[in-house]
Amino acid sequence: MPNLSGKVAIVTGASSGIGAATAEHFASLGARVVLAGRNEDRLKEVADKCHAAGAAADQVLTVAGDVCKEEYCQQLVSDTIKHFGQLDILVNSAGVLVGGPLESLSLEQYDKQMEINCRSVVCLSQLAIPHLVKTKGNIVNVSSVTGTRSFPGVMAYCMSKSAVDQLTRCAALELADRGVRVNAVNPGVIITELHTRSGMGPEKYKNFLEHCKSTHALGRPGEVMEVAKPIAFLASGDASFITGQTLGVDGGRSVMCPR
Repeated sequence: MPNLSGKVAIVTGASSGIGAATAEHFASLGARVVLAGRNEDRLKEVADKCHAAGAAADQVLTVAGDVCKEEYCQQLVSDTIKHFGQLDILVNSAGVLVGGPLESLSLEQYDKQMEINCRSVVCLSQLAIPHLVKTKGNIVNVSSVTGTRSFPGVMAYCMSKSAVDQLTRCAALELADRGVRVNAVNPGVIITELHTRSGMGPEKYKNFLEHCKSTHALGRPGEVMEVAKPIAFLASGDASFITGQTLGVDGGRSVMCPR
């Protein structure tokens, strides 16, 4: 198991899904965690899970807000340094899925997709870098299999995740000489609220998950903890010689071809 004892990690999108699982897992590995998300009540629920996983009362900080707002990102990093005195890990997990083909996608929808999935990652990374340089820390971005493979009907989402992949590689090269690593995970379909929040109804979502049995080589969609654990690996000293990588955590989906 990776050892994150004494490390301070900001996890965005921590109120649900992969972000929540990552925060809880980090806490179990000894990290002090900062939970960032828009839903304050759900952040408190995740904080309770972090405490149950082993984090002391003063080892979990919740900072509710919208990562699309620059002033919130500034507050998030500032509160982290004020409370813990350092920052070792930034996990950019906040994201949304905006569906729709090119012909019907509005520019407003496109802007929303890019603002949350890409612009917020740039903003938070910029703010975190000076502190990560001090600790020789690292960034782990949560991308998607859609960053490396193309799918119809979710063009803006695919574009946003491709941008995150390039951001990961470029930032890794820019920060390597200062000892800061940057990597990403590229999950396949993971059972979270992402798809239902995008407007997929219960019956359609049920059929979608059933279809995943044939679109993923391992014959099923993934669970959030199956992504949280690779994130912890990349954030830990066990991955000390890994940077600029986009790690597929997709049950084999990215290497499959239609037949």
